[in-house]
Amino acid sequence: MTWILYIVTLLSLFSFIKINFFSFKNQKIAAFNNDSQIFDIRKILNGNMVAEGMIYGVSGQLSSTFTARFNGAWDGNLGTFTEKFNFSTGKEQLRKWNLSIDNDGNIVGTADDIIGKATGKQIGSAVKLNYKLRLSDDLGGHVISVVDWMHLLENGTVFNRSEFRKYGVRVGELVATFRKEL
Repeated sequence: MTWILYIVTLLSLFSFIKINFFSFKNQKIAAFNNDSQIFDIRKILNGNMVAEGMIYGVSGQLSSTFTARFNGAWDGNLGTFTEKFNFSTGKEQLRKWNLSIDNDGNIVGTADDIIGKATGKQIGSAVKLNYKLRLSDDLGGHVISVVDWMHLLENGTVFNRSEFRKYGVRVGELVATFRKEL
């Protein structure tokens, strides 16, 4: 019986190490401090944009794809960013972010389905946001924690990867690109 406890302890330790040292959440925004590309949300998330993306569920299987149109408007360090999603399931979703950024790159955002405030930072070619998102009623109305990474690529495209967690357990992931509408 002690060998079962030993195996369970080793597996738990392995999982803890993998999650905390070798996973998505281990990436640090400061790692992008010396990038030559500068992701200034006031410039990059300004005007009309288009997006394509995929959402993966808890099993890692593709659960939905989407296209979206975004519009950003800034007045100094205050901005709005409106997102209109069209999902492969036929569902449409609209979200309007109210954003602010200070001179050190700290970002604060609110939206109707965000619990409290989203907080984040822009450094170099990267933007990281953390927030709690209330899913729509048709998705159970659950509140999930989101870590949202955006990276500015050399051609001006933004690559977005988000991880969704509930009670610390990974329940999904979003991968998307967005770019200026021509």
